Amino acid sequence: MTSVFSAARSRTLLRAMLLGSVAALAATPAFAEDLAAEESAEAPIVVTGERPIAESEAAALDVQKKSDSLVTVLSSDGVGRLPDQNIAQATSRLPGVAIERDQGQARYISLRGAPNYWTTLSFDGINVVSPEGRDARFDSIPSAIAKQVIVSKAVTADMPGETVSGNVNVITRSAFDFAGLHVQGKAGIGYAELGDRREYEGSLVVSDRFKAGDGEIGVLLSGSFFERNMITDNFEIDWERVSQDQRPGNGTRFWARETENKLYRLRRRNWSVSGRMDWKPDSENTISLRSVYTIFTDDEARDNYIFDMDDKQGDLSNSAAACPTTINTTPTTTGYADVCIGNTPLKGTVYGIDINQRSTLRAFRQSIFTNTLEGTHEFGEGWKVNWLGNYTESKDDRSVVGEARWNSPSTRSARPTVAYDFTNPLRNTPRLFTTVQLSSPTRYTAGTAVSAIDTFTKPLAELRLLDAVDTTKAYTGRLIVAKDTSFLGGDATFKLGFQFDQRTKVVDESQISLTAAGDFAKIGIPTDYNQFSLDQAFLGKIPMGYTFRYFDTDKMRQYADAARANFTFTPNTANIYDVREQVFAGFAMGTLRYDWGSIVGGVRVEHVKNRGIAEADIAGTKGIVTAEASQTLVFPSLHLNYDLAEDKKFRLSFNSGAARADYDQIRPNVTVNDANLTISGGNPGVKPERAYGVDAYFEWYVRPQGYLMAGVFYKKVEDVLYSQRRTFNSDVLNSGGVDRSQYTFTGITNGGDGRIFGFEVAAQLQLEPWTESLGLPDFMGGFGVSANLTYNDSEVTKPAVGDVPARKVRLPGTSDWVYNLGAYYEKYGLSLRLQYQRRSTWLDGYADDLTDAGDTYWAADDELDFSARYAITKNFEVYFDASNLLNKPGRRYSEPGNLLTATGTPTPATNIYTIEYERFGRRYAAGVRINF
Repeated sequence: MTSVFSAARSRTLLRAMLLGSVAALAATPAFAEDLAAEESAEAPIVVTGERPIAESEAAALDVQKKSDSLVTVLSSDGVGRLPDQNIAQATSRLPGVAIERDQGQARYISLRGAPNYWTTLSFDGINVVSPEGRDARFDSIPSAIAKQVIVSKAVTADMPGETVSGNVNVITRSAFDFAGLHVQGKAGIGYAELGDRREYEGSLVVSDRFKAGDGEIGVLLSGSFFERNMITDNFEIDWERVSQDQRPGNGTRFWARETENKLYRLRRRNWSVSGRMDWKPDSENTISLRSVYTIFTDDEARDNYIFDMDDKQGDLSNSAAACPTTINTTPTTTGYADVCIGNTPLKGTVYGIDINQRSTLRAFRQSIFTNTLEGTHEFGEGWKVNWLGNYTESKDDRSVVGEARWNSPSTRSARPTVAYDFTNPLRNTPRLFTTVQLSSPTRYTAGTAVSAIDTFTKPLAELRLLDAVDTTKAYTGRLIVAKDTSFLGGDATFKLGFQFDQRTKVVDESQISLTAAGDFAKIGIPTDYNQFSLDQAFLGKIPMGYTFRYFDTDKMRQYADAARANFTFTPNTANIYDVREQVFAGFAMGTLRYDWGSIVGGVRVEHVKNRGIAEADIAGTKGIVTAEASQTLVFPSLHLNYDLAEDKKFRLSFNSGAARADYDQIRPNVTVNDANLTISGGNPGVKPERAYGVDAYFEWYVRPQGYLMAGVFYKKVEDVLYSQRRTFNSDVLNSGGVDRSQYTFTGITNGGDGRIFGFEVAAQLQLEPWTESLGLPDFMGGFGVSANLTYNDSEVTKPAVGDVPARKVRLPGTSDWVYNLGAYYEKYGLSLRLQYQRRSTWLDGYADDLTDAGDTYWAADDELDFSARYAITKNFEVYFDASNLLNKPGRRYSEPGNLLTATGTPTPATNIYTIEYERFGRRYAAGVRINF
């Protein structure tokens, strides 16, 4: 509850800025040590915690105001005021920040509506490669490790060029953040409404400072744990264009190829352990050693019931003649995509379909282990040197403990008949019947209704085990030399920096696949699903239309262990690769300060070298392929900060960056299929996606406390990255007299150019300073509000593919509107906060042809959270959190109208086709916090 800061902070912030932007260097030991030295020399001001929200906002705004570039800051107290267990959720409260969720949990961060892979992640100013790759996953980082989160939206020359829309810098705690011995802890328990599951959380921070000769050493250790057990309500539908459907009106019809329920039982955990030692032998030298280890685990039991609607699609006539569309319950086809029996894409009956059932037990584990040794040294006449070495290892363990596949027999009368109804986009409740064969061998009809799906015969078809681990090792070395001087009538700081990064990603993947009856007998696994499952009631709440049995996770582990003991893993060579990236960077940067503000300009040059090693499969002939590519990129930037008044600032900036394709996208794996005339794999030669941006912002730091902001932004984008199908247009894979240059290639490629522009506004205000002047009672001073809104408009040219001409589309992951609304009350030790956040619909993926039902989107996402805190003493606090109070679903859908119009279809489809629906339920937690 208590926090310590002194009036000297402004001076230490200023000195930190002399080394560069606050966003990049506020986390350096020099900043922390200087602050600690001044606070130990002066009597600190101790904030009792009566108004922790207002006080933490004031501290964050102080950093923002003094920054020489556009940043937004979240303090550790700000993180703790809401139920934010990971950095993504905590950061989403800030202006211009949108999130993408997985299983209802915030995962990816999008800044000002830009694609999420434009956002980079840093620990204490060092960019960190996520376990998944360049798409930084923020759900694997517990919010408990953060002293502060600084979001940089305007890139400076001392930041890596791969930072396009901005950087999220997680500042870890230091012992010099506190006056002496410090202990801070949290323990709580929670309840998930859906499925009656439990949550647990705890964290502990211990630090102290020790005299070391004339200097001082600070040591800090911290750890955190969060466990979330959950159930989800889910259904998914996969739509397709059916080639045999040639009846009138077929141009706008898309049919459900399959529909399924994915029924999850999950246990997710976040762990973190960090340690930091800062040594300041004197006022001019600082050395820091920092280590952070975070782990995210996802133990997932998933029951999939997949209704294979198009199993007998070939039975359908391809006649183009008109036909009656009255309902016929005794068809000669299965009824799939058959308008002649009265079926429509949204409602009908399919007779004797296959059930593809999956029982999957996964054990995902992602970790980041980052270690940094850094030193800052001051010399006479304004010279400063900062050096740094970092080693980071990220791992993504995608292993599957075991997956059993159960399929219906080929005899159609042993399969179910399914009556489907998709007219309500928020429901999928199939009705099941037995299938009765009539006198004609090709005629079937629906028999008796069936409620328990597992009464249908579904023999075991396969048991699969997967061992898959992606390991990324990164090395960084950096040297910065800075000089304080006078230049052009102002105070100047010139910086020259050099940085080397090497990142190597190695993917290793192998599996065991058992499909023979003899193999099943060898490990003793039952082939009857009812002997592999539990007699347990459904834990969710969604109407399903049938009952089912969960698979037994203990039995899955038992038979998976037997498979490991009796069979050998086989490498999945098509997915194994080794990619190395080296970046040689240098930058020059100057900061000029005047009475009216500052100018920051610089240029960064990066030479990027990529090398990939993988196995290629060319028409059955396999061999090792090595691919190399290199490129030199230049990133200029310029930032103007003008003080309109002491409390008002105008910021204007120009910046540039480049988003490089992810490691799996540039791998040299390639698979050639001469029968299908296709090539698939990575593209080592793909160019980076370049962006050039301009920002103009007005900031008003309202006295005595508050904040108003309004700004506009624009980015021009070149060589946009797309995953798409296109003509290969290269002869490098020609062999044996076969010309493969015109084969269809599936992979990453560069497309057209585009732009993104928009505006954002934000406000933070507390009533306390004006209660007396307004004649309000004292208790009213506890009220405060925060609000922010971002609008963006994006447009890029997607190149022509097949029958689909070039067309204008939005950037993926971009919402038109993102906003947060918050209200709080804090006084007399009580702290209450209600926060609402919403982002409008955003594009998920493009359609390259008419096979699928058009481009895909995620529906608008909104969430309401509540938190309450009460300080019993200045050192002891109780809290209550309520999350996802609106309990809105996550829904992904396709909308084919635009794609059909682009291909010239005269009557575009107006239907919106739900692809995925998932609901997660409300969550509640309570606990205690201590602070000494």
